[in-house]
Amino acid sequence: MSGSWPVAELDPVRRLHVLASAISGAAVASRVISAPFEQVWQVAGDLERGLGTFEPDMRSVRVEQTESGLVAHARSRYGFRARFEVDLRPGWVWMQSRFLLIGLAAVPVAGGTLFAATGGVRVPGRAGLVPLLVRRANERALDRLAARFS
Repeated sequence: MSGSWPVAELDPVRRLHVLASAISGAAVASRVISAPFEQVWQVAGDLERGLGTFEPDMRSVRVEQTESGLVAHARSRYGFRARFEVDLRPGWVWMQSRFLLIGLAAVPVAGGTLFAATGGVRVPGRAGLVPLLVRRANERALDRLAARFS
């Protein structure tokens, strides 16, 4: 790469929108949560103790550090299991398994924290999500997260 190319920095929420726009069937739900970023991210970024409290289908998550990065072993409320590769940073979680995708992002804003979520069931053999009920499921997750701070 040439050093003369412009560099664009995106905050985590904008990055989530860009990634979701490149995935067929993905939808992003977002809202401002009336709580400081640090408090919201303390819940959302704690995959083992926090994620299951607002993701409706997540019963348990166990995270381990491997040589290649973070891996999460999740179990749904219906007993399904998934092994996710995880990218976790302040304000950012991207989790991909063979059949599932979860993306969360947050940034501090006036009046609280702008929080965004995307995810769903991946289409085997294609770069896409099954578009059924994706937006509604993400909105329900944000409702549950916001309720923790009301």
